[in-house]
Amino acid sequence: MIRILPSALHRSLSRRLTGGLALSVLALGISTTALAEDAQDPIKVGILHSLTGTMAISESTLKDTMLMLIEQQNAQGGLLGRELEPVVVDPASNWPLFAEKARELLAQEEVDVIFGNWTSVSRKSVLPVVEELNGLLFYPVQYEGEESSENVFYTGAAPNQQAIPAVDYLMNEVGVERWVLAGTDYVYPRTTNRILEAYLAANGVGDDDIMVNYTPFGHSDWQNIVSEIKQFGSAGKKTAVVSTVNGDANVPFYRELANQGVDAADIPVVAFSVGEQELSGIDTAPLVGHLAAWNYFMSVDNDANYDFIDAWYDYTGDDEAVTNDPMEAHYIGFNMWLEAVRKAGTTDVDEVKDAIIGVSVPNLTGGYATMMPNHHITKPVLIGEIQDNGQFSVVWETPSTVAGDAWSDFLQGSRDLISDWRAPMRCGNYNVVEGSCGAGAAETLASE
Repeated sequence: MIRILPSALHRSLSRRLTGGLALSVLALGISTTALAEDAQDPIKVGILHSLTGTMAISESTLKDTMLMLIEQQNAQGGLLGRELEPVVVDPASNWPLFAEKARELLAQEEVDVIFGNWTSVSRKSVLPVVEELNGLLFYPVQYEGEESSENVFYTGAAPNQQAIPAVDYLMNEVGVERWVLAGTDYVYPRTTNRILEAYLAANGVGDDDIMVNYTPFGHSDWQNIVSEIKQFGSAGKKTAVVSTVNGDANVPFYRELANQGVDAADIPVVAFSVGEQELSGIDTAPLVGHLAAWNYFMSVDNDANYDFIDAWYDYTGDDEAVTNDPMEAHYIGFNMWLEAVRKAGTTDVDEVKDAIIGVSVPNLTGGYATMMPNHHITKPVLIGEIQDNGQFSVVWETPSTVAGDAWSDFLQGSRDLISDWRAPMRCGNYNVVEGSCGAGAAETLASE
């Protein structure tokens, strides 16, 4: 059974339940997890993705991906002999509403795990809720790093698994000397671009050869910005656009690039948030040659990938449906969670958090993903070139998987930090120079 929750009614019920029933259960010294397991109730899986608003173009597919994976698992007997029950909410591309919906899932619905979010601003909104209520969140999208929570598992790319390799490719393989850093105006693009500006400076790129531009979510008028990009690229140096534009703003952005004849041979665009799903709404013929950096493409030639695509076709009933990188991240994260629950023999959050570190599961590119002590995973890095059929042809990839860094080596204040959620450290921002766990981490070293 799929449960899709409305808003106001359940917010009201949540307040009453968390104030009454939950306290009564705690007073008896009985955990809600233990009650559910004793009764063999379904294991509840929260799905926290925008189904409406500016991010629905990207997130709706991830909701359906999770429903497919849960359906497949139930067909195989469920988990620990119990059925998985998806509980779907719609935070509607509204960042404060993400926090409300996360609280609803954890406090009222008592889900055992949440798979969700796309933007970093929505994740930042949810973060204090999952930490306060000791929930589990699997986050499937590339992000800016500079974070490691005991309650979050980051299955998308950190900057060293996407942004840095993409710049290396453009610099070393394409000969790019001037850089346009174009992004949506929120934490992921701004922090990623801070990292990239520092990285470019460390590689001898001057300030005059870097142009930075931010636009709001849903931005639609790109004419002046694209004109400025063309002007910036006319200085006689090879120029590229590094794009962290998110959501449905990508459609008019790429359309305006085509309208103004910005050819990939002259000014290539490498995108970090544009995949097969976003391209499905665009005439890609004028965009052939532009690039994207991801850790998976639908075009990957691999049996596991073909099986996943076939399952997606069957589930959607659409043989033109596409798969993309965040879908693979949910596939990996879901299978890691399953394996950790089996390993722990329970859905208890604290036991699953300990059990999941070191878990390895197949990815869809022919290798394995491993959950590291910093709650990031190992991933290959792929550069794909847009084709006229809306797919990507892989033009470059790392020779092996790359472990995600929670803290950037290129930002002051971050380069001395590590994250390790194993005992005895259990710290998300341990300063190796000072020998202490920084402010905001869940725990300090046991020896302190």
